[in-house]
Amino acid sequence: MVIEQTNDALARFRAQDLDAAMADASRKQGVVTPMFDVIAPRYDAFTQLFSFGMDASWKQNLIDAVVLHAPHAHRGLDVACGTGDLGFALAARLPQLRVTGVDPSAEMLVIANQRIAARGIERVNFHLGDMATLPATDASVDVITAGYGFRNVPDLEAAVRECARVLRPGGTLGSLDFFLPQNTAWRALFLWYLRTSGNVVGWWWHRTPAIYGYIARSINAFVTARDFTALLQRNGFRVVEQRTMLLGGMGLHVAVRTDSA
Repeated sequence: MVIEQTNDALARFRAQDLDAAMADASRKQGVVTPMFDVIAPRYDAFTQLFSFGMDASWKQNLIDAVVLHAPHAHRGLDVACGTGDLGFALAARLPQLRVTGVDPSAEMLVIANQRIAARGIERVNFHLGDMATLPATDASVDVITAGYGFRNVPDLEAAVRECARVLRPGGTLGSLDFFLPQNTAWRALFLWYLRTSGNVVGWWWHRTPAIYGYIARSINAFVTARDFTALLQRNGFRVVEQRTMLLGGMGLHVAVRTDSA
């Protein structure tokens, strides 16, 4: 059954014109969801490869920063949660916290749900959905985490506004993502590496180069870390921490929802 579902998702991905879908917000989710359904069984290996082996330490840095700013949080959302790493890690650090992970990929959530028993943390649950319509009422959430999430949404500003909607005033948003480096020479080299290695791995694992070549395309169509800071600030957030790694190719942001959001 899993193989059949993966093959169906791969067929749906291959049927898309990737460049056209990336340029059309109304079609982007139709590419992203089947892509993540396909890569779900290898997602953790994928993130290690494309983060240069630093995924775990980056996520730990994000969790540390979020806990520092939201030590008393009781309700959390982990958006674009994937296999659940951030949600589990945050719940482990904050014993009073209940976390709902949200992701549009059903195959990712299969793996995430399997990990609930393995991790022994029952205060985490998972919900099929996306960042355009989060499963929470206005001002009802204390903390949101997003690992490699905002870059993949069809409408970046709308996703940020949706996070502002569900966060209570003073609530905390923590994001970790790849960004477009500002230095043009490094940008070219960075994207070349991700595009080339992505195409090789995509061919090796799925006979479909574009399925991992997508990451370079998505970064090239994304914003810089500095631009993301500005976007947060104009949509109801005060940025309290920003760090860049990989010479601007990776960014960590922690922001607090203001009363005016």
